Amino acid sequence: MRPEAVIFDIGNVLIEWQPERFYDAAIGEDRRRAMFEAVDLHGMNDLVDKGHHFTDTVYAAAEANPDWRAEIRMWHDRWIEMAQPVIARSVRLQSALRAKGIPVFSLTNFGVESFDYALTHYPFLDDFDRKYVSGHMKVTKPDPEIYRMVEADCGIAPGALLFADDRPDNIAAAEARGWQTHLFTGPDGWADCLVGHGLLTEAEAA
Repeated sequence: MRPEAVIFDIGNVLIEWQPERFYDAAIGEDRRRAMFEAVDLHGMNDLVDKGHHFTDTVYAAAEANPDWRAEIRMWHDRWIEMAQPVIARSVRLQSALRAKGIPVFSLTNFGVESFDYALTHYPFLDDFDRKYVSGHMKVTKPDPEIYRMVEADCGIAPGALLFADDRPDNIAAAEARGWQTHLFTGPDGWADCLVGHGLLTEAEAA
């Protein structure tokens, strides 16, 4: 079935998201490893993605772990340095699809306040026909409920949705709903997928 809509994840599909890389540069790999072993920073971020307040959640974690207070606060205060650089070809693919009138949605695990902040740096994050942001939805991938909510809102049959995500668990959950999927490992493969589905020509996907 030719897809009727294309759905982009954001982190590591449109924008690189590598907190460990940021901390390696900011405090050194050894200290980063020690901190990540001592503090569940990804669990903290999961709360933000489920709708907990960005500042309050990060600062509370910092206060609960005084040995790492300054470093944990970086997750908030220097967040935009973690959410970079832009994956330029993916952004071009987003624009090319929209230029052809193909509905393009986002489906992302992202906090409410952090997404609003990202928009101030990356205007293309607003360039979707529909934005499905977990912080607003109060549920995150790969919970089947978030995929069901997307289906119910957009009204497109699951088999007519084409979804790109960099995490195999998120892809598996979408496939279980009947979605067409692409495990994103780089923009070149994603471009080939879109061409293969007849959504873009080679020239349009360049």
